[in-house]
Amino acid sequence: MIHRTLLAFALLGCFVSSVFSADTKQPNIIYVMLDDAGYNDFGAMGSQHVQTPVFDRMAAEGMRFTDHYSGSAVCAPTRCVLMTGLHTGHCRRRDNQAKANRNKTDDSGLVFLKEEDVTVAEVMQQAGYVTGGIGKWGLGNPGYEGSPDKQGFDHFLGYLDQVHAHTYYTDWLWNDGQRLETDNRYSHYFFEEDTLRFIRENQSKPFFLYLPYTLPHGKFEIPADDPAYQIYKDKKWPQVVKNYAAMITRADMTVGKILDLLKELDIDDNTIVFYTSDNGPNGSFVKHLKSNAPFSGTKRSLKEGGIRAAMAVRWPGVVPAGQASDFVWGMRDVFPTACDLAGIDAPSHLDGISVLPTLKGDSQPGHPHLYWEFPVRSQQAVRIGKWKGYREGTQSPIQLFDLTSDPTETDDLASRHPQIVQQVETIMAKSHVPSEFWPLDSGTKKGKMKR
Repeated sequence: MIHRTLLAFALLGCFVSSVFSADTKQPNIIYVMLDDAGYNDFGAMGSQHVQTPVFDRMAAEGMRFTDHYSGSAVCAPTRCVLMTGLHTGHCRRRDNQAKANRNKTDDSGLVFLKEEDVTVAEVMQQAGYVTGGIGKWGLGNPGYEGSPDKQGFDHFLGYLDQVHAHTYYTDWLWNDGQRLETDNRYSHYFFEEDTLRFIRENQSKPFFLYLPYTLPHGKFEIPADDPAYQIYKDKKWPQVVKNYAAMITRADMTVGKILDLLKELDIDDNTIVFYTSDNGPNGSFVKHLKSNAPFSGTKRSLKEGGIRAAMAVRWPGVVPAGQASDFVWGMRDVFPTACDLAGIDAPSHLDGISVLPTLKGDSQPGHPHLYWEFPVRSQQAVRIGKWKGYREGTQSPIQLFDLTSDPTETDDLASRHPQIVQQVETIMAKSHVPSEFWPLDSGTKKGKMKR
């Protein structure tokens, strides 16, 4: 319990330095994160195939971000980055399953958050927020220190185990430490109902509501009578593509109900809503939907298509309406931004920065660089301004791309800019703290780059 005590003392000091005056109302924070929807699966980001009128509305009534990034290229580490504010060179969970030392994990090779990990939900809770999570957790199963009730959530409904989340017609969900029998009803309907209930019941208090919805992650299925499916049922696409598109639109409809409820309850002007996806799409949707356009790479890749994530942010009267921003930020920044919104100082160990000035339409210094690593093929990636460095293996040659002129990362400019390559290599070396569960390989074999 040591870190909990230290956290409480730190937060006590934070209130003294609050950026809000005593009579300022803390805003509600809603963070919607879909599962495996691609950058180009949203109308406002360029999709010509998937209908997302609510995302598009949020982009029109708020800000759309073109250079926003996921925490990682797959589910669990992205959630770890979001919750802890640490990038994947520092955070505890760096892939869905352990690559080494599986005897130190749970029976499935899963690595969960520990008691000493500090989450954004804990800090929001200490700051006076009611905290809720609805959807897929993936950072701690029942009985482990990483379960949401032990990581700052007053309420959580959904899947704790990421494998359990692969079925939408489950016979039970986890609800505040108890099994909720579902009668195999489509799980997203429970999530939508519980989301609206949570908002209604906590409308008079500041709340932090984390909505990691499972749509449109596979298994790709949706009731045939769902209104979203009706939009796509006659498309000349494979059935799985129609289901996938409908699942995104179904989640979008839920966000619309959230916005309508905020207005009905007269808390719209005091609620900031973030709307994004956790990583890039599966490759099977690129052909028909161009889900990763205009990038290369998909889920499990640190190329832009695997980690660039659509993002719209809406807060009437605060976030300027109808603006598109190329400010570079990502999910590591959610923790410090939430602290800024709550009027408290963020813990000093975080890798993120508060992007609240940008959200308000003001200028601010950006990240000097962003770093990612992913154990599959021992990938590392760095973004410095317009430059993207990428390699597979810690001793493999670094490829260098100009994202402004080459978003598909096809023209390697490393030989022309050795000084930038050296910067990238230095950042990669300094940013990677070794993990006993996810060691990175050198990637060299007879001088050839690992593929």
